[in-house]
Amino acid sequence: MKGWNLEQTLQHYFGFTSFREGQKEIIEDILQGNDVLGILPTGTGKSMCYQLPAMMLDGSVLIISPLISLMMDQVKQLKQVGFKRVIAINSFLDPQQKREVYRHLGSYKLIFCSPEMLQNRRFFDEINSKVNVSLFVVDEAHCISQWGHEFRTDYLKLSETLHQLGDPPVLALSATAPNRVQEDIITQLGKRSIRKHIYPMDRENIAFSIEHVSSMEAKLERMKEILTSHPVPTMIYFSSRQWTEKASFELSQSLPHLRIAFYHGGMEQTERILIQQQFMNNQLDVICCTSAFGMGINKANIRLVIHAHLPAQFESFLQEVGRAGRDGEQSVSITFYAPGDSEIPRSFIESELPSETLLNHFFEVLKKKSIQGEWLLNRDELIQDNLQCNEIQWRFLLYQLEKHGMIKNKKVVLFNQALWDRTHYSIKEFIEKRNTMKQQKLVRLLNWVHEEGCLRKRLYQDFQSSIKEPVGYCCDACDFSLQSWQVIPIAPTKQAWNWEQELRKLLLQGE
Repeated sequence: MKGWNLEQTLQHYFGFTSFREGQKEIIEDILQGNDVLGILPTGTGKSMCYQLPAMMLDGSVLIISPLISLMMDQVKQLKQVGFKRVIAINSFLDPQQKREVYRHLGSYKLIFCSPEMLQNRRFFDEINSKVNVSLFVVDEAHCISQWGHEFRTDYLKLSETLHQLGDPPVLALSATAPNRVQEDIITQLGKRSIRKHIYPMDRENIAFSIEHVSSMEAKLERMKEILTSHPVPTMIYFSSRQWTEKASFELSQSLPHLRIAFYHGGMEQTERILIQQQFMNNQLDVICCTSAFGMGINKANIRLVIHAHLPAQFESFLQEVGRAGRDGEQSVSITFYAPGDSEIPRSFIESELPSETLLNHFFEVLKKKSIQGEWLLNRDELIQDNLQCNEIQWRFLLYQLEKHGMIKNKKVVLFNQALWDRTHYSIKEFIEKRNTMKQQKLVRLLNWVHEEGCLRKRLYQDFQSSIKEPVGYCCDACDFSLQSWQVIPIAPTKQAWNWEQELRKLLLQGE
């Protein structure tokens, strides 16, 4: 890559005259053909670390992204700056569009897809035969560790895919990955010699506050008070879909001057995209959401992130808080805690993976079917045998059986007592370790909620050895109070927005 001036290339393609912290160092390593793990704070331009190399490298950059909304938002942003050779392969492409995209697949410089799409044999064959993958990117790489072991097990197959593609250079990017997660990412990708570029994760313009209240109703009343005194672009996180809808309704009734909506994974895909686009374009002021809303929300002026319920770990909390203040202005994180709140994430952890009883029953059903000569593994049939197994647990079990050689192509191999016993014990031990690790992470987050000292120092101590000097307020243990926080109230836009037309633009990105 001799002859390239990175600053000039950056300005030519994107209009920026200088790099943000960490971007140039990561890009230089990529251009030298090295595998790279990059940990950069939320909102600091991680995507530039592969977008600029895509302009400079021969071949194409393949980006593995966890969410369709994230892919579509990045494609939209690239097209807005005039770059057209970009595509997201997802379920929004109809068969005719997909055929057209496949026909010209080798002409795209950036190709976005999910880890599940990468396991689609037709799509992989098209990539393998038509595309020279010059860089393999895992965006939001903490998902490998956070999601891969449970309900998105295709993340754990990326190393095999890399090998099948001829082992192109890898870039793994994340904003929240403590040492244990970093090691898991490296292990699962099979890249022990990867070069690390780890930068402090703390955002110095976000102040932290924790309020202990008596009940969920008290939380809603406080939200009404806060949004009355501080009407700013806000995200409010809840643990359940029902609460997003209930809170959205109640807040809308009490705060008619604010445009409030809910968002969760149970909504239709098109509904979710419309809500996201409305929020991004300042047509909505407050979003009541589950953790399904967040990745891909590159909205600069979010001033307030409220946690009505706690997530199960610091990594999730920091990802959600990191959506605030991306323009560098003072922003705030408020966490509400009521007695009994710890039971919500604790019960989620306990129900995510199969219980010992379910695991034992699962192996009994498998043995019975194997002895009867029924080899095809079908979830519906297993449920008919009274195996109460949710979708996450099913994906986990299927991956574990494939990993241990008990099934091939969803067919059970011939019964072998020793193999089955070893597999049963191995899965049981793995579940125990994962549950213990997750409970420990939850305990650390709960300890933080009851912290009496500096919230900022305690929050980041598992991620880095020191913290940046806050720009503005630090936390409510040091200097922050809502009364002292001066904000610019929301000014509702009068511009009409044709959402049907906007959605068509999004869906026709592949044409």
